[in-house]
Amino acid sequence: MTDAPAPAHPLDGCDPIALARELFFRQGREATGVAEPIARSWQRSRHLPWQHQELEPITQGELDERREQSLRLLACAQPELDGLAEHAAGNGCVVILTDASGLILHEIGSPDFLPKAERIALKPGVEWSEGVRGTNAIGTALVERHAVMVLGGEHYLAPYAQLGCAAAPILDGRGGVAGLLDISGDTQRVNQHALGLVRMSAQQVEHRMLLAGAQGHVLRFHARPSLIGTQREAMLVITDGRVVAANRLALELFESDWAGLLDRDIRGLLGRDWGRLEHQRGLLTLPGGRQIAGVVERLGAALHAAPRRRASEAQDVGPDADPVAPLLAKAARVLDQGVPVLVTGETGSGKDVFARRLHAASRRSAGPFVALDCASLPENLIEAELFGYEDGAFTGARKRGSPGRVREADGGILFLDEIGEMPIGLQSRLLRVLENRVVVPLGGGRPVAVDFDLVCATHQSLAAMVQAGRFRADLMYRLAGFTASVPALRERADRRALIARLFDELGGLQRRLRLREEVLDRLAAHSWPGNVRELRSVLKSLIALAEEGDQVGLDELPASLREAMPASAAPALPAEAVDRPVAVTESLRDATRSAIAQALEASGNDVAQAARLLGVHRSTVYRHLARRQP
Repeated sequence: MTDAPAPAHPLDGCDPIALARELFFRQGREATGVAEPIARSWQRSRHLPWQHQELEPITQGELDERREQSLRLLACAQPELDGLAEHAAGNGCVVILTDASGLILHEIGSPDFLPKAERIALKPGVEWSEGVRGTNAIGTALVERHAVMVLGGEHYLAPYAQLGCAAAPILDGRGGVAGLLDISGDTQRVNQHALGLVRMSAQQVEHRMLLAGAQGHVLRFHARPSLIGTQREAMLVITDGRVVAANRLALELFESDWAGLLDRDIRGLLGRDWGRLEHQRGLLTLPGGRQIAGVVERLGAALHAAPRRRASEAQDVGPDADPVAPLLAKAARVLDQGVPVLVTGETGSGKDVFARRLHAASRRSAGPFVALDCASLPENLIEAELFGYEDGAFTGARKRGSPGRVREADGGILFLDEIGEMPIGLQSRLLRVLENRVVVPLGGGRPVAVDFDLVCATHQSLAAMVQAGRFRADLMYRLAGFTASVPALRERADRRALIARLFDELGGLQRRLRLREEVLDRLAAHSWPGNVRELRSVLKSLIALAEEGDQVGLDELPASLREAMPASAAPALPAEAVDRPVAVTESLRDATRSAIAQALEASGNDVAQAARLLGVHRSTVYRHLARRQP
C-alpha cells in the first residue's frame, strides 16, 4: 500500500475531485471544488508523517480493555447499531462504532463488503483518526465535531479512493467527544441518506448517554410541547442548582454553546419558578419573556440505560456510591490547571481506566488521549516512541520518520503508564520537555512546540526509587504535583455493588443472567490479589459458561473461590497470608502456600510484585519458592 497521495480518477477535465487533487497535490495550490471540511482536512493531512502502511491492529486483549472502558457508549449505541445494520446489509455497507480516538470498537453489516473492509484495515482494533489515516469520514468528523461524508478521491490517501463513508460524532453532555457512528461501503453505496441516518442515530445515542450518566434533575423541554418525550426533545441536567450537562437540541433552543450553558445557575437561565415543573408538564416563561413547554424529573433508576436492579443493590450501585468519583473530581481540577497527576495503586487496580476517566473529565476531553506503557517497550525503543525520530535516524526506522507520542498528544493528554520503568537516561530529557514544552525528534529534526497535560501511573514507590538512585528526584517532584491513589479492590467499600455492575456490563445483563446473593457475598469477601483485572476475568468466565437466563450459584464459581470462607469467618493467618479467605480444611501452612501461589500467578511470577500484593517482604516469597524445589 503506497503512502503517496495520487488522483483517484484520470484527470479528464470533467471530474471536479480529480481537478482539485491536481491543483492541491501536484501543483501545491489551494484546493477548489471540494467541500470546506475536506479542504481543511487536506491541509491538516499534508504535514502528517505518514506511517499508515505499518500500523497493526491492537491485540484482542487490548481491544477487550478498550471496549470495557467504553461500556456505556457500547450499551447506549447498541439499539442504533442493530437498526443501522439492516440498512447497511441491504446496501452492501458496514456500520462502525468507534471510541473518541477513532479506534474501531464494533463493526457489523454486509458480508459482501466486510472482506473489502478487512483489506484496507477497516476493522475492529484499528485506529482511523485523521492523524494516521488522513482525510476520512471517521477521523475528519472527530476533528470537525459534526457529521461528514467523504467519497472516493476526497480521501487524502489513494488506497481509499474506492471507499465511501458517512460519519457523525457522538458528543457527551459537556461537549466532549464520546465516540462516533459511521456507515462505509463502495463509493456509489454511500449518499446523503446514509449521512442523515448516522447523524440522527448519533443524536439518539447522545440522548441515552446523557440520561445514563446524569445525577440530580433533568429538564425535558421544547418550544413545541408535542416533542417532549421524543428523541427531538431538548434536555438540561441540573445538579445542585447548576446546569451540568445539555444536549445539542438544548443549545439550539437557547441559541448558545456548551460554554454559554454549562455551570450556569439554573435560576438565572430559567427563572425562579423552574421547580414547579417537577413531575408535571407546563409552560415556563424565561427571564427574557420567551415561553417553553417542559417537565422536570428527579433522576432515578428508571431514567438510566440499564434496567432497575434489585432493591437491595439500588443504593450501592448509584453514581454517588463510586468511591473514586471525589478523587477523580479533585484530579481533574488540578490537571486543568496544568499540574501533572500521578496515579498510584496496585497492579490491576484500574490506573489506566482512571487515567481515561480523567481525560474525559478534563478540559482536554476533546483532544487526544495518547498512552505509552514504559514497561512494555525495550529500553532502546522508548526514546524513539516517546520523542519521535526523523527518516534514517537509526536502522529499521520507518520511512519518513515518526512524530512520537509527545507530539501526538499535542492539544490533549499524554499518559505514561509505569513511569517508574523509564530508563534514568531518558528522565532528564522528559524533564526538559516538561519545562520547555519543546520536543526535538531523534536524528536532528527541528524543535517542535507542544501543548499537553501529563498523567503518569506507577505501582512502585518513586520516593524509594529515588533513594535507590533509579529515579531522578527533580522529575519525581515535577510529576507528583497531585497524587491520586486508586484503592485496591479489597479496600473498596463498594465491592459488592462494583461486582454486580461489572457482571451486568460484561454481558450478564444482555444474557439475562443473575448472581445469587451467596455468590455476591463470596465474591465480595475475596481478597482479589489481581484486583479488578482478576475480577473481570472471573466474571467473564461465569458469563461465558452460563446458559441464558441462569441464576449463577456457588457451584459455578472457580474452586479457589467456591471453597473459600468469608473473610469475617476465616481463622487468623500468619503475615504471609494476610487478607486471604481460606478453605475450612486448609491448614495454616497450606493457606500460606496457597496465598503465595495465587499472588505469584496474579503477578506473572514477579516475586517483587507478588510480595507487594501480599504485604510481605520478598524474602518470604523466596523462602516459599525454595521449599518447592525438589
